[in-house]
Parts: sequence; structure tokens; C-alpha cells
Amino acid sequence: MTDETPDVSETTVDAGTIDAGTAEANELGEFRSLRGDVWRQFRRHKGAMVGVVLLILITFGCVFGPMLLPFDTKTPDVVNANRGAGWPHIWGTDNLGRDAFARGLLGGRISLAVGFVAMSVSILLGVIVGVLAGFFKWLNAPLMALTDLFLSLPLLPILLVVIVLFRDPVQDRLGDGLGIFVLMVLIIGGTSWMSTARIVRGEVLSLKEQEFILASRSVGTRPMRIINKHIIPNVLSPVIVAASIGIAVAILTESAVSFLGLGFPLELPTWGRLLNEAKDRITLNIWLVAGPGLLLSLTVMSVNFIGDGLRDALDPKQRTQG
Repeated sequence: MTDETPDVSETTVDAGTIDAGTAEANELGEFRSLRGDVWRQFRRHKGAMVGVVLLILITFGCVFGPMLLPFDTKTPDVVNANRGAGWPHIWGTDNLGRDAFARGLLGGRISLAVGFVAMSVSILLGVIVGVLAGFFKWLNAPLMALTDLFLSLPLLPILLVVIVLFRDPVQDRLGDGLGIFVLMVLIIGGTSWMSTARIVRGEVLSLKEQEFILASRSVGTRPMRIINKHIIPNVLSPVIVAASIGIAVAILTESAVSFLGLGFPLELPTWGRLLNEAKDRITLNIWLVAGPGLLLSLTVMSVNFIGDGLRDALDPKQRTQG
């Protein structure tokens, strides 16, 4: 009689493989479902979708508009100086005959670049400080004291003082435009990370008491691996919302400094610089002020709308109700 008993070990391995594959597929499906829920909730926010469309149009216009328009934004044209709004100069011209609409789009390049890069610096610093303060108990007190210290500092006066003190040496090393850009980004980003740090710290304090974090610690997982694999991915939602707000703050701060005449050189227009140049000629051509002001306002409004949409879409309660 032949023994036809099946190989139990082989059967067990196959079953384990199937179970592992099923678990991985379920996990991937849950991730895709979560991402789909966030996107659906975001699309339902009409203000956020309007903000996305406006921001895309403004960004595209600022990047490619000056190249597509048939106007020289650098060479003076005294024959066409101080013209009112009309065709082909839909916003008129400045006191040197340069097209105001083309210069308005050109000024958006620097303002948007400062906003996005300074926001990146701010978010990076805020996440680092928040994670370290929340995860390591011995770092909590000194880092929060540092955060409170920076919160007490007025951003605009500090930015003005730093630019006045360090503008010339930095420009000698990096050039006029790049030197001011680096100063703007470092000061704006380096003095606006505190709210992000506090938000991230609160999230980390809650997360590190969760069962999956305690389980990782119990098996001897290194702290930096826990932070990279479990902590940071779970604090991205509030960080994304903070980033959208940070862009608007950075753009407005740069515009304020440029409006005061301490921003970029004259040959590099920004929205704040254009408003400063046109403030004395508002009665001659209102579009010299209204044009850059409109672009600035629409950009900040768009970013705030997107931030509101992201906040609602990433909120589990909102997704459940939707």
C-alpha cells in the first residue's frame, strides 16, 4: 500500500505565502482607498479647486508669460513712457516705457520662488524641531524654550536689519539677485518654523504612545528608524496644511520688504517692488498698482483656499461624514 500523505511543510509554506500576499494586497488597497478618499474630499471643496486653477494659471503666466509677450521688460522706451491702459499695453507702461503687464508677470517669478523655497526651509526646520522635541523627552524643554524665544521675535524688523547689515557682503559673494534671495529665504524660513514645530510636537507626543510605536521599541528598533518609518509619515497631514499657509506668509513678507525698498535690486522686479515704484503715479494709471496688487492678492487667496481644502480632506472626521 502506497503512502500518499501530502507534504505538510510545503502546504504550510504555500498557505503562508498566500496569507502574506493577501495581507500586502489588503494594505495596498487600504492605502489606495485612503488616497482616493482624500482626493474625492478635496475635489468637493469648491474653493480649493478654484485656488488650484488660479495658482496654476498665475504660475504658468509668471514663468512663461514674459517670454511669450512681445515686450522688452529691461530696455527703456521713453517714447511709450507713462501710457495708460489700452492695446497693446493692457496695463499701460511705467515711467520708462516698459510694459506693466509683462513686468507684473516677471515680478511674480521672484515672489513665488521666495514663497515656495522659504516655505520649504520653514517646514524642514519645523519638522526636525517638532519630531526631536516630541520623541526625545530630554530635548523637549530646550527645544520648546528655543521655539518660544523665536516666537517672541518680530519677523519684519529682524528681516530688515539683517538685509541692511549683510546685503553688501552677501551680494559681493553671490551676486546682487542671488544674495538677496538667499537672505530672504534664510530669514523668512528661519523665523517662521515655530508653529509647524508645535503642531508636529503635539502629533508626535500622541503617536509615540500608540501600540505600533511601543511594539517597535519593544523589539529594539532604533529611534531614528522609528522616526523615519512611523513618525514622519503620520505627521505629514498637518505639515502639508502648514506648508500651504507658509507659502502665503512668505510671499507677503517678501512683498512687504520689497515695498519698503530693501528687497531685490531695481533690475529684478517683484510685486512689492512694482507697488513701491507705482505708488506715486496711482492717479496717472491705477493699473500700475492694481495689476501687481491683484496678482499678489489672487495668489495668496489661492494658496489659502488650497490650504482649507487640504485641511478638510486630510481630516478623518470630514472624510467619514463625506
